[in-house]
Amino acid sequence: MSFSLAIVGRPNVGKSTLFNRLVGKRLALVDDQPGVTRDLREGAARLGDLRFTVIDTAGLEEATDESLQGRMRKLTERAVDMADICLFMIDARVGVTPTDEVLAEILRKRAKHVILAANKGEGSAADSGVLEAYGLGLGEPIRLSAEHGEGLNDLYAQLMPLADAYEERAEEEAPEVDVDVGEEDDDSPRPITRARPLQIAVVGRPNAGKSTLINQIMGEERLLTGPEAGITRDAISVQIDWAGPDGVAVPMRIFDTAGMRKKAKVQEKLEKLSVSDGLRAVKFAEVVVVLLDAAIPFEQQDLRIADLAEREGRAVVIAVNKWDIEDDKQEKLKMLREEFTRLLPQLRGAPLVTVSAKTGKGLDRLHTAIMKAQEVWNRRVSTAQLNRWLSGMLEQHPPPAPQGKRIKLRYMTQAKTRPPGFVVMCSHPDKMPESYSRYLVNSLREDFDMPGTPIRLYMRGQSDKNPYKGRRKTNAGALTKHLGKRPTNK
Repeated sequence: MSFSLAIVGRPNVGKSTLFNRLVGKRLALVDDQPGVTRDLREGAARLGDLRFTVIDTAGLEEATDESLQGRMRKLTERAVDMADICLFMIDARVGVTPTDEVLAEILRKRAKHVILAANKGEGSAADSGVLEAYGLGLGEPIRLSAEHGEGLNDLYAQLMPLADAYEERAEEEAPEVDVDVGEEDDDSPRPITRARPLQIAVVGRPNAGKSTLINQIMGEERLLTGPEAGITRDAISVQIDWAGPDGVAVPMRIFDTAGMRKKAKVQEKLEKLSVSDGLRAVKFAEVVVVLLDAAIPFEQQDLRIADLAEREGRAVVIAVNKWDIEDDKQEKLKMLREEFTRLLPQLRGAPLVTVSAKTGKGLDRLHTAIMKAQEVWNRRVSTAQLNRWLSGMLEQHPPPAPQGKRIKLRYMTQAKTRPPGFVVMCSHPDKMPESYSRYLVNSLREDFDMPGTPIRLYMRGQSDKNPYKGRRKTNAGALTKHLGKRPTNK
């Protein structure tokens, strides 16, 4: 899905009808009565060769209080903020209403891109309404009939260039991962610049203090915070030159993500959208900071989030927030380290730092941990070092011989960085026990100082056949043919 499209407008202009047509299913309720849609509905849309996420929203009304209509409006406004493109629909038969004019003003201020559509545009009765739509100042309206599928070609023509731009942006922002390396490559990671800043995602459960932490790093109240859990709905990125304890400012793009709850608890449509946005932020990050609440660390959802970051191959830093309100800090830190080692063995040695997002204490330690994690994620080990190390490992602890077949480990090299990936050429790779691969990975971490980063180890088969086998016979046969048959002694 290259972009998201939110369909917005007054109640009963045909938003859900168009939503159903784009997703190819009757997912949204449709009725002549206005106000049927109350929350957000998300679907996978297809239009020609375009694939995108479409969001059906509640009808925008002028209510701003805490009534049902007011709360529905707040949800829809949030969808406008989150979506890459807004499709603003009016009813061409009714024409432009005062409410449409108010909504057009809201969209001009809040939306990234707005496409104007005059729906119910079939027949001459809609002509005057289509002409009135020009007066909203949102460009040329698309004449649509969501019910009959008319005007979708014009919608495609408007979406196509925007889709290309979003695809280019995604390619530019996507971190370089699984980078192939060769013997001639140097050991240094890619330079961090303003154009290509270090990308960091701050993830965790709701109310762990993610937005507060980023505000503290920024030195200003950039993100909305509060005591209520789940204020942040979408992944918001901010850019900063963050200076560490050495005073060197590092260009970074930091993603603040929505709190990720257990799947069973994610009922609200908006929250489902937010969680998928947070998962996307993990994929766009180079370093993932998993923020825990010191009062309730390492809950099941925390472990799932950390495991997701490891499976995506990202460098991971564990940060424990609200440390300022802890009483017995030494005892709690000891307990946290033990729990971390026991519950997340796949991230063994990853940095665990304590911070207070409220007071700013521990931010220098967090900066140092992030830079160290990024450096290890880029770590490069020469083939000569690896093979000397492998010989030592085999002497200490040779691989087992399953079903009496001895596994020979012949050669090892590093094939990738970001994260480090190693290839071992061996006989019978399919019979290599998982426990022995784990032993090699843990030893690699320890001996080459690669704590916490995901390490990929691939076993590749190498034939046991002697490459010279049969060549001597052929040569001997050719020699006999050349000299003629030897006389036999009787």
